[in-house]
Amino acid sequence: MTVRVAINGFGRIGRTVLRAWATRGLWPGIEIVAVNDIASAEDCAYLFEYDSVFGPFPGRVELRPGALAVDGRVLRLTRAADISTLDLADIDVVMECTGKADTVEMSGRGLAAGARRVLISGPSEAAEFTVVLGANDEGLGPDFRVVSNASCTTNALAPLLRVLDGALGVDSGWMTTIHCYTGSQPTVDAPRGDPARSRAAALSMVPTTSSAQRLLDRVLPQLAGRVMGAAVRVPVASVSAVDLTVTTRAAADAAEVNAILRGAAGNVIGWTDRPLVSSDLRARGESIVMALPETVRTPGGTLRVFGWYDNEWGFSNRMLDVALRMGGFRDGP
Repeated sequence: MTVRVAINGFGRIGRTVLRAWATRGLWPGIEIVAVNDIASAEDCAYLFEYDSVFGPFPGRVELRPGALAVDGRVLRLTRAADISTLDLADIDVVMECTGKADTVEMSGRGLAAGARRVLISGPSEAAEFTVVLGANDEGLGPDFRVVSNASCTTNALAPLLRVLDGALGVDSGWMTTIHCYTGSQPTVDAPRGDPARSRAAALSMVPTTSSAQRLLDRVLPQLAGRVMGAAVRVPVASVSAVDLTVTTRAAADAAEVNAILRGAAGNVIGWTDRPLVSSDLRARGESIVMALPETVRTPGGTLRVFGWYDNEWGFSNRMLDVALRMGGFRDGP
């Protein structure tokens, strides 16, 4: 069985999804067959081939009439402002990567075009289910046609908290995400509503909010109200970090906690025991990579853990994982 995928919105996540799929070879069950974006075909091809964060694409990128060819794979390329005007009857999953799927009408346009399911690359109140692999993915089923993949920070934080809660019992906690700047911030001072978010992204550390706190209550309702958090946007282009402190019902020293984290390792949670910096984690595919030397249990009993995450690459890998899962539901609506 092959899951046929269309990408709607060829921005940071849409392009990174295609790059990960085309270069990693980890999703033989997925075939990306279409890309839709309002930008010109020339812009789409150029920005995919040359990326300031991940470098040049290590293969061949060609424009053909109505198509983008990536290492010989031919994807139809369209410029519809409204994806519902396209014929997507051959598509199993639309990856909705425009960042605008906040309403039922917008999120459902892929369905209106004939696709079977929609996966939104961010938080959305219009989604029927918000999924985070490693946290609540057992709840993902065939009845959900419009699914949100949550946020990059939620994908990093929620699996970590589920592991810690399962092993030690989390009573309360505080998370700070040290987050690279994003396209929502200006390159020079300019109005953005929040005064701090109005400042030039590459020149200052900017304290702000994180959607992960709100999404965490939805993804892990057993921890609702127990873990709060905030963000500090920092002047780096890629790779972010979660700095988490929790109080737990069971006692465990740093070595015991690190053993728990090692035992949870897989494609969602990774770990390193080396003294790495953020640029060393670029293009890591896990949702979070725990920095084990940073684990501390204070004399008062507070546990502190620290993990890196490539907020674009890791999240895009999870988009592909979830799309494969959704496309496998052949008995749903």
